[in-house]
Amino acid sequence: AYRDEDGEPWVLPVVLDLEKKLVQSVTYNHEYILFLGTDSFKTLAPRLILGEESPALRTGRAFGVQTVSGTSALRVGAELLARYYNYTTFYISDPTWDNHELTFLYAGFSTSRKYRYWDPVKRGVDFEGLIEDLREAPENSVIVLQLCAHNPTGCDLTKKQWTEVADVMQERKLFTFFDAAYQGLASGNLEEDAWAVRYFADRGFEMLIAQTFSKNMGLYGERIGCLTVVLAKGRSEDATNILSQLTLIARATYISPPKYGAEIVTAVLSDPELMEEWKKCLRVMVDRVLSMRSGLRERLEKMETPGDWEYITNQIGMFSFLGLTPRQVEYIRIKHHVHMLSNGRANMCGLNDKNIDKVAEAIHDTVTKVHD
Repeated sequence: AYRDEDGEPWVLPVVLDLEKKLVQSVTYNHEYILFLGTDSFKTLAPRLILGEESPALRTGRAFGVQTVSGTSALRVGAELLARYYNYTTFYISDPTWDNHELTFLYAGFSTSRKYRYWDPVKRGVDFEGLIEDLREAPENSVIVLQLCAHNPTGCDLTKKQWTEVADVMQERKLFTFFDAAYQGLASGNLEEDAWAVRYFADRGFEMLIAQTFSKNMGLYGERIGCLTVVLAKGRSEDATNILSQLTLIARATYISPPKYGAEIVTAVLSDPELMEEWKKCLRVMVDRVLSMRSGLRERLEKMETPGDWEYITNQIGMFSFLGLTPRQVEYIRIKHHVHMLSNGRANMCGLNDKNIDKVAEAIHDTVTKVHD
């Protein structure tokens, strides 16, 4: 989760102002909402990810349903594919967010595979390996693609690379499932971060998109997500059947998605002034993380810490893959009380001016003394 300079969860000012107004409204209540969410939310969330002028939305081949966070969007989408369309095999990046595999397996998929993503030598994307693995994937495999601010590596594909991925996906008849967990938190620009998914939609791909407002609006505990369905060109008439299937899944899973957070998201997305305030908040978060990345790299280079640390500032988003080994991660945790995942993934949001020197010194000590 994002942390401010004091290491505390940050309630975005635009969200805080809306909350004050919401609880004072004479119409405020805690009633259930419909299985698939309110009409306004279901209109606005897909528009955010696909664009105001999206041809897919205009022609009715794209639509969204509210879910209980992005995890639920992944789960509901995976269950739709496994239960009603008999998909059995899915691919996730190596490495990826820990919950991806569990979510798809529990939704009914039987086979989990990985495509190469991280190159530990150059500490960037192993694009040749990625393409090779996609070319070898069986037809009708579901490919889970992280849209931006890749978790855990912090390394995203270029636009040229996305077009190559799309070519292979189309050629091999692979199904696209985008996980859009960090829109706005990669580049700081909502439109730029959504480029890949819009490119796929404009090319006519049939796909699913899991969105969450946990990170980019700071609504972690409110569990506000959206599953957007994009049908192939000429298949708009299938929307009614798919919505019926999604309704059954929602009823069997959670009955009604969260109302409170959805009202906040709807208010922001429907008001141009509030949208501008939100964009400023996104910029604040992104700029602080970029500053911490630069500061950490600068300190490590100043201490002449073994290794090339340029990749820290080449990566984007909330996380950095520091490249520490499991032994080094254990050492830095026990000796310096600096915590990260065993694969070396660190949350850049946890850095601030009060602790960045300590963290840099801890990394320096670790890579200097611990060798595998």
